[in-house]
Formats: sequence, structure tokens, C-alpha cells
Amino acid sequence: MTTSEQGPMPFGHLPDGRVVESVRIGRGPLRAEILTYGAVIRDLRFDGHGPPLVLGLNGMEDYVLHSRNFGASPGRCANRIAGGRFVLDGKAYELERNEPGGRNHIHGGSTGMARSLWAITGLTHDRVELSIRDPDGNAGFPGTVEVTCTITASETGVLSMRYESRCDAPCPVNLCHHGYFNLGHRLDVLDHTVRIAAEAYLPVNDVKIPLGVPQAVAGTPFDLRTETPLGDRLLQLEGGFDHNFCLSADRQALRPIAWISAPDGLQMEVATTEPGVQFFTAPTLTCLVPGLDGRRYGPAAGLCLETQIWPDAINQHGFPDVVLRPGQRRVQETEYRFSWPA
Repeated sequence: MTTSEQGPMPFGHLPDGRVVESVRIGRGPLRAEILTYGAVIRDLRFDGHGPPLVLGLNGMEDYVLHSRNFGASPGRCANRIAGGRFVLDGKAYELERNEPGGRNHIHGGSTGMARSLWAITGLTHDRVELSIRDPDGNAGFPGTVEVTCTITASETGVLSMRYESRCDAPCPVNLCHHGYFNLGHRLDVLDHTVRIAAEAYLPVNDVKIPLGVPQAVAGTPFDLRTETPLGDRLLQLEGGFDHNFCLSADRQALRPIAWISAPDGLQMEVATTEPGVQFFTAPTLTCLVPGLDGRRYGPAAGLCLETQIWPDAINQHGFPDVVLRPGQRRVQETEYRFSWPA
């Protein structure tokens, strides 16, 4: 993949005929391809490393039929909301229960931001700005939310994601990047090592809803505070990781929170402003179509580090505040910092 001075290029069509465009940005060793569908980072490459660093698909039909939010930007509220309902300012709201099994709401719904068309509102050789307007009532949420996503590639190998959100009525708002990363040459990430700077995590019930009280990671398989071989740890944890690691009680200045490396590939440091990171190892992933470079995606083909507000925060006492109100501006920033091992 090479960057180009060309503007947006057609990538495909949505089922209703609307055109999805692709743009390419790059600077220094890093090059990315981004779609207007879902603000998806379809491809990401680093000079000297052959395979793609993310899971991506080859055509628009593949994204509509087979994507598991590959590289997308879920919203207006990422992650799960228990039972698809919440009460805000004394009023009850019923949301689309779109998670498999029909018990919870997840990632903004079937017509949420990860599955909608964004508009390109700014483009340079190393930066793209995408915007979207999520209308009042979509998936059951109150008010209209407007979001701008700015993706930047830096000279030093940093991919930066910045979401800025505004609303016209109180509503839970929580954006994240849902990239599946694979930093090596294998078809899975079991040889990767991981470190997450979290003292606590959120235990969950059988449908992945937090039980309410953070638990210390010490003495559990969730203790990733030191460099940990992922494959070995997954042997101790039935079902793999799909859990929120509690980084702080509220939003902070940008700081490093996670480190991933592969023995035959790159290393990645993740820095974020967010109070949580959902670590997901995709234990049941299957994709019926080939991905980038003809690669086949199966269980643990990639891992996600979804930096965000804690899941189900709208329903959980003591969780970081997820409600955005008129007149406020919510900025959520994450950097993925790639480099070769020393």
C-alpha cells in the first residue's frame, strides 16, 4: 500500500447505492487506508514489516456481511448497555438490543456509527478528518450527536485517533477505535506479549455485563502489569479476554497504558486519555472471506485494545460519567505508537 497525492477514491457501494470512499494517508514509516464507512482503518503498514498490522477486508460487501467491527469507530456509545435500557434524568429509554442473543445493546446499534457513512471534512497527506451526525432516536438514543474523528500519521510512527463529540440533548456518548492488531507474521497473536497498566478489571456475567465492582488484578489471570505471553495466559482463562481494564476513575491527560510486542515483528505502545481499555482477544472469530493479502482470519487472528469509558457506565453506580450534555464537548484521544524492538 502506498500513499498518494490523489483525493478520495471509490471503494464500493452500500446496499442502498451510496458510494463508500477510501483515502490514504502516511508520514515517515507509517501508512494507513481509511474508509468513509464506519471511519474504518482498513489497512495499516509500517516500513520494513511486510504483513498488514490490522485485520481488514477486500470489498464493501465483505464489510457489510462479514466484518466484526474490523477497524471501525463504534458509537454513539461503544460497548454494552445492559438489557438495552437506561434511565437518564428520570426518563427511561429503550434501545435496540442488537447483540447476538438479543439481551443487550452494543456499539451504538445496527445503524450506529460503525455501520454508517461518514463525510470527509479535511484531508492532507498525513491526516484525515471525518464527521458524522447521529440523529435523534437512532437505536433509541435521545438527541442528535455530532462527532468528528481525526486520524493522523506521524513522522515517528504514531497513529493518532481523536474523537470530538457534541450533542443537543443529554445522552451517553462514548467513541472508540475497534482495530484488531497483529504485529507479527503468524495468522494469530498467540506469540505476542502484552502489558496493561491496570490495577483492577471488571468481572462480568454470562453476557459480558460488568457485575458492578472492580476487582484487583493481583493473583488473577487478569494481572497483566508485567510483560505476559498471551498464549500462555489464555490457557488459564476460559473464553479469552473480553474485559474492561480500569485505568482511572475519570478521563486523564494522554498517558501510556498498554504495550504489545511480537517476537518476529513490531512493538506497539498505546497511550490514551480514557479511563478504561476493553482488551479483546477474539477467541471465536471466524471470517468466511479472505482478508488483506489473502490472509484468513480465525480465532485470535488479532487483538483489540478499545480505549473508552467503562462498559454499561450509564447503569452502574460509581463508574466514570458517560453522559454528554448540551454545551459540553467530549474529546477522546488515543495514540498507537509503533517501533522496532530495541
